[in-house]
Amino acid sequence: MNTLSTDGRRTVKPFWPPMAAGIALGLALLFTFLITGHGLGASGAATDVVAGTGLAVAPAATQANLYLASKVADGNPIGSWMTWEVLGLFIGALVASFMAGRFRVQLDGARSVGSSGRIVRALAGGLLAGFGARVAGGCTSGLGLSGAAALGIAAFVFLALFFATGLIVNRIVRGV
Repeated sequence: MNTLSTDGRRTVKPFWPPMAAGIALGLALLFTFLITGHGLGASGAATDVVAGTGLAVAPAATQANLYLASKVADGNPIGSWMTWEVLGLFIGALVASFMAGRFRVQLDGARSVGSSGRIVRALAGGLLAGFGARVAGGCTSGLGLSGAAALGIAAFVFLALFFATGLIVNRIVRGV
């Protein structure tokens, strides 16, 4: 839904003010707690997809796996609320980016480290963050946002360590 201005350039809508975005996120989190009984989260969706795929491809191995067995005990977990939440976030973000005239495919940081280097670093960072989220029992949205909203001590410890680790790794990767 990119509209063109009178001079032929694409019109881009501004981002929401941070306060309005924070209030909207807080309300969305509140309604999620009220309607579903649990907060927001995302990293569990990847585990659900892996467990569901494993159940379809190698059911015996998946059911024998100590980590995945509990996920598949009640059947295929791909249809879990978290998987639908992540799919809804993807679709909502895609629609919003088109409506705001902001959709574009880009690879940030490719100029400084090269495209392949940037892709490798992004994938490695994503895998490590995903692994850390599973070990911690939640991601920044599940453990950090929802846990902090419920005043969970683990959420505040996680957020502090998450940001501190990010700062340290940034210094190591980019140099001091």
